[in-house]
Amino acid sequence: MTTPPSDDDAGTGRPERHDTGPRPVGRRRFLGYVLAAPVLTTAAPLAAASGARADQAPERAGIPSPEITELVDLNDVMTAAALPTSGLITVEVRPDGTVSFALPRTEVGQGITTSTAMLIAEELDVPLARVDVTLAGARPELLFNQLTGGSNTTFSTYTPIRVAAAVARARLLRAAAGEWGVAVTELTWRDGVVSGPGNRAADIGALSRKAAAATTEQVSVRLKERSAFTVVGQPHGRVDALAAVTGRKTFTMDLDVPDALPTMVCRPPTINGRVGSVDNLPEVRAMPGVTDVVVIPTGVAVRAATFGRCIDAVRALRVSWRPGSAEGASDESVLQGLHRAELPLGLPSLTPSVEERFTFRFRSNSALEPNCAIADVRPGRAEIWSSLKAPIVAQQAVAARLGLPLGAVTVHVTEGGGSFGRKLFSDAAMEAVEVSHRIGKPVKLMWHRADDARQGRTHPMATSRVRISYLGDTVLGYRQRHTGVSTDLGHGLGEIFTALAARLPVGDIGFAETFFQLSQSMPYEFGANSRLLAETDKRFNTGSMRGVYSPDVTCARELLVDRLAAKMGKDPYRFRRGFLRHDRHRAVLDAAAEAGNWGRSMPDGTAQGIAFHSEYHSCAAVLVEIDCRPETVGRPVRDGVSGPRVTRAVVAVDVGLAVNPRGLQAQMTGCLMDGIALALTSSLHLRDGHFLEASWDNYFYTRQWNTPPEVEVVVMPGTGDDPGGAGELGVAPSFAAVACAYGRATGTMPTEFPVNHGTLSFEPKPTVPPVPASPTDGLDHVR
Repeated sequence: MTTPPSDDDAGTGRPERHDTGPRPVGRRRFLGYVLAAPVLTTAAPLAAASGARADQAPERAGIPSPEITELVDLNDVMTAAALPTSGLITVEVRPDGTVSFALPRTEVGQGITTSTAMLIAEELDVPLARVDVTLAGARPELLFNQLTGGSNTTFSTYTPIRVAAAVARARLLRAAAGEWGVAVTELTWRDGVVSGPGNRAADIGALSRKAAAATTEQVSVRLKERSAFTVVGQPHGRVDALAAVTGRKTFTMDLDVPDALPTMVCRPPTINGRVGSVDNLPEVRAMPGVTDVVVIPTGVAVRAATFGRCIDAVRALRVSWRPGSAEGASDESVLQGLHRAELPLGLPSLTPSVEERFTFRFRSNSALEPNCAIADVRPGRAEIWSSLKAPIVAQQAVAARLGLPLGAVTVHVTEGGGSFGRKLFSDAAMEAVEVSHRIGKPVKLMWHRADDARQGRTHPMATSRVRISYLGDTVLGYRQRHTGVSTDLGHGLGEIFTALAARLPVGDIGFAETFFQLSQSMPYEFGANSRLLAETDKRFNTGSMRGVYSPDVTCARELLVDRLAAKMGKDPYRFRRGFLRHDRHRAVLDAAAEAGNWGRSMPDGTAQGIAFHSEYHSCAAVLVEIDCRPETVGRPVRDGVSGPRVTRAVVAVDVGLAVNPRGLQAQMTGCLMDGIALALTSSLHLRDGHFLEASWDNYFYTRQWNTPPEVEVVVMPGTGDDPGGAGELGVAPSFAAVACAYGRATGTMPTEFPVNHGTLSFEPKPTVPPVPASPTDGLDHVR
């Protein structure tokens, strides 16, 4: 969000923002609503909004490098799109003294229910335990304000939530003052209890009905000064931690919807194949526990008494399949297509330059929780339960598919066990709707692990060509041409119009190029800076993996920065520091280097690597140490690739204002694990139109043998009054730092990722039947 200048901004060091909207109030004074309701309910249509950048004025170390994200980035666009409907987000104070808020975003493990509860507890001065944050179902009236992605949740909701809570606080104080016949200035507030002269005291619950409004009123409030914060900025455990570790947390599969029986789908052996014929339908329908078998666009669905019965039936089906969309495709053929689609870097440099092409293989978007959804479709209505990060798109797509008015489709958003971009798509929900519609019964549909690896969303294979030209110690220009299998951005900005635009034959590349330009940043003063995206090959089911383009783009850039530093005879850390744009960037890099003891002596075959990344008003630097010695790389791992081991990692992060530093540390630790996986082990192998991986046992996300025993996350002191994006921030520099360390340890810069993609260490499971047989040799591996 942007902020109109006011006296409150004087001396903050923020760059001037040229806003054109109305400016009736100062930075910390806002307009909100007291809504007509039986209990106190408040909202926040903003006449001013936070989110100004906290960057210090840059010190120019190199040739100035114009950068669009210094003016506006994707996070700004998403926040601006959400702003007009922020007044529809409400905080309610209940008679029992608890505070209720239905968050129009999706909790998938990133901790936003905790940080949201902290914002409300801060502004209302109530114990955190009394704040109940739930997830809002699909609300089409919110338009662009219900998309979870782009590290945007806290950034865009930070001020609206606080304003609504501040309105509630002011209203409650006014109600108490009126009840007791005293001035508001004579009242005090502590832990949700209002106290006044004569030892009067009342809990906010007792005041909630008195504070309620018969008609909607517009009011002005002043938010707390940051210096008065007692909750925000302090480390807090997750509000759902106990429920998670005791198994009481409720996910989609835990819901008990009447008559919603387990359902699974028999899927094709190649990507996006279609059913030709089913040879044994009567036989499978007669199997124990099976209630229904029906052909749907993505395969043959089986509904049964248990998931075990579903698996038995899926494995028993004899299906003749039509060719898929990627029939015959392999890693090699897709890579050749990418090379043909690459945009030129331009004429050769007239001055010395460094140049390289990097290759990034397909990677799975699978989360720990398999894809699942519950659907109950009856004549004239439909009801869906699923973890959806774009629920409005899902609701609109279901309504269109069933020919129902939008109001006849109810979408409940459940908490999810991970996402990494996967839950931006409603694939499981649409399948559940399809099955329920055809059989006229509710279903609880779950994908098998093999389904997700072979037919689910993947992060596209891509190449990135980079050229940096220089003369002496001066960098003259930077060019990058990133080429990838087409990324499906069909979720748009969270509603059907931009979702459809992103799928148009011409609109898709325009949407993708805009997304690319507004989400990538050049943190160095590298002179003439040019980056372009080309996409090709729409045969695959792709999605926005954590960070979308940033991990690959940043890894390629940082590796070539290392090469350039070596060409100039300079230390990689010092070289980066000399060209970074901003003081806060240098401070983060310095913090990582200091905490990680950069430059210390290390044995042959081991090395340090350091990398930097900025996005969405935040920045992070990562230092890692890696062991590439033969005894480490060659140690035996059953059915797995051992490879190098990251032995130590330091992540330094500056997000402006860290709402929950403990949650931020957890986010960065997860980002680090993603980065290690992308660099060393995590990829899908494409052969004959299908992926060979079939579950987590042969899809090598970061394993214990790659994980550093020492991890430190340094949260920098706040450099602004507002939070920046954090959810994806640490992936790109972690990936790049591991790659740079690998290059320094081995003496050869890696150009293909993950570095172990060329080693197939497992026997691929059959594609027919699509659900592999369960292992029976577990005892053979017990030590």
